[in-house]
Amino acid sequence: MTKTAARVNISEVVGNSNFGGFQLGLCILCGLCLIMDGFDVQAMGYVAPVILKEWHVPNAQFGPVFGAGLFGILVGSLFFSMLADKIGRRPVLITVTLCFSVLTFLTSLAANVQQMLVIRFIAGMALGAIMPNAVALVGEYSPRKLRVTIMMIVGNGFTAGAAFGGFIAAWLIPRFGWRSVFYFGAAAPLAIAAIMIFALPESLQFLVLHRKRLEQASRWLRRIDPTAPADADQYFVEETKRKGLPWVHLFHEGRGVGTILLWIINFMNLLNLYFLASWLPTVANQAGYGIGTSVLVGTMEQLAGMIGGFTLGFLVQRFGFGGVLTTCFALACVNIALIGQPGISLATLFVVVFFAGYGVAGGQTAINALSATYYPTDLRATGIGAGLGIGRIGAIIGPVVGGVLMSRHLPSQKLFLVAAVPAFVSALVMVAMHLVLKAQTIRNERAIRAAQNL
Repeated sequence: MTKTAARVNISEVVGNSNFGGFQLGLCILCGLCLIMDGFDVQAMGYVAPVILKEWHVPNAQFGPVFGAGLFGILVGSLFFSMLADKIGRRPVLITVTLCFSVLTFLTSLAANVQQMLVIRFIAGMALGAIMPNAVALVGEYSPRKLRVTIMMIVGNGFTAGAAFGGFIAAWLIPRFGWRSVFYFGAAAPLAIAAIMIFALPESLQFLVLHRKRLEQASRWLRRIDPTAPADADQYFVEETKRKGLPWVHLFHEGRGVGTILLWIINFMNLLNLYFLASWLPTVANQAGYGIGTSVLVGTMEQLAGMIGGFTLGFLVQRFGFGGVLTTCFALACVNIALIGQPGISLATLFVVVFFAGYGVAGGQTAINALSATYYPTDLRATGIGAGLGIGRIGAIIGPVVGGVLMSRHLPSQKLFLVAAVPAFVSALVMVAMHLVLKAQTIRNERAIRAAQNL
């Protein structure tokens, strides 16, 4: 009698594996994509003061340029996420990275606001594919016990790119002009795409689910776990099929209130994040500081966010999401309000921008991790994507509203008092979210006890 080979659940094999060199290489590649993403989004804020002077345009006319890029990211994240589910994450990531390289080079050739607006919208569409697909691919290759931590670290590449991009821009602009920032921004993704062509793996779950390139899936799985069976015909993935639209289920089984609160927090925090990222260098420059110093003021927000992304994970593990994020947003609220105070010294400005960035930019990484832990596995991607989608609306509104307020010559003191309001709202909403998380924990504990008593 022939013995039937046991079927292999690849999600369980990956989930129970140790984190090895193959996964590390994948994380580095996806992290580089996100660093490039963060560099580009912040680059426009760094070069804006120079372009405004060179083209002789008021602040309000440049607000739509910031908004166009962010609207492109929103459109691209929705479209290319659906496309990746059809054809795979690998071809989408490689293609959009190559396209983004070309579009960044075209940005350096823009001669007026209208050209810049169109190019930034299309470039934003390419960028929109990077975050959801890179983070999802990292999660699909990570061991279960380290998944959230690894996703937070790799996702922090976005903030790292924005921070290091500031130092690069501060060095390039005075020497070679603002266009050199985009020359650099075009060369980097071209090199990354070339490496990805040879080294980036496809999602194992995608390959097995669609029964594509199973021999390749076997090689990649055995690089994670050498003891895994070589017969890829026995591989399978479990799927939970729900009727209706996936996002509707975000409101089922007691998740509705938490979903709405997460949407509000994402909206308010990303509004703040992109307002500060877009306009801090310009505000500092118009306050009398040089271009290099003004760019470094904006960089301090991103540097603080990067530090926050690495340190908040340990604080959350010890104290929980509720208390840590409430404190983050309260800290951000106070320090954003202090940015515009008259007579503030440069040293003090760097300090308050640092703490504002720690709370806002660092807090966003923790929000993404909170969403990942709040939703069950079969709704996790939908939950994270929906929250970030709502947040992107805030990201579009923030820079545009900032440009309008500045065009009305609102004093910096009042401008940043207004900017502190979203952080205050986020802190209040996070208090409510803490209660929701506490109730969810109680429900889960009761369900576990009930199952044990059966």
